[in-house]
Amino acid sequence: MVDLRLLEYLESFITLERRERFVQVLEERTKYITVAIEDVFQLHNTSAVIRSCEVFGIQEAHIIEDRFGKRLDKNIAMGAEQWVDIKRHSSTEDCLEELRQDGYQIIATTPHNDSCFLQNFKLKKKTALFFGTEKEGLSQEVLNSANGFLKIPMVGFTESLNISVSAAIILQHLRLQLDSSEVQWHLTDDEKLEKLLDWTKKSIKSIDDILERYHLDK
Repeated sequence: MVDLRLLEYLESFITLERRERFVQVLEERTKYITVAIEDVFQLHNTSAVIRSCEVFGIQEAHIIEDRFGKRLDKNIAMGAEQWVDIKRHSSTEDCLEELRQDGYQIIATTPHNDSCFLQNFKLKKKTALFFGTEKEGLSQEVLNSANGFLKIPMVGFTESLNISVSAAIILQHLRLQLDSSEVQWHLTDDEKLEKLLDWTKKSIKSIDDILERYHLDK
């Protein structure tokens, strides 16, 4: 439960315009779609995917860091990691299990297999889009666990796109589909308040000192 008194107190430290911008952006945020990035080697690819999530209103992203360690470059993400909730996993199994428990269908993005073309894919339930490593693609564990497969139509000699490009194309397409659908994809009121408080905290310098003062006065 969000402390509304605290939120009101902290909002006095930011401009009205900034608060209104937060509210505006939160109206376009969704958890109906999420992204899972499995063991991507190039730092800039993970960071660019997070940036695309932020641009297209995807509130949560999952990063599996089993083989290569932390894969997020803040310079390339350009601050997007402040506004997207990033969940880190030490194994693919843990990530899959959490997403299933949260009610997501697992969709593996791959140019191979009997994949559904992007233009034919319909969002009918909460969807977790899995993206794999640059050379090897997704692990067999994800492919075996997937509820479906998705690919971008291509007409050239090249079989695949860079992961960050693929993510941007897919997210933009599915975002437009959400906007024109009757699916209940918005954040709940409680989720919006939670993020409003979080973003307000991140916008205030010396937030630790301010929070300490608030709790002392309280």
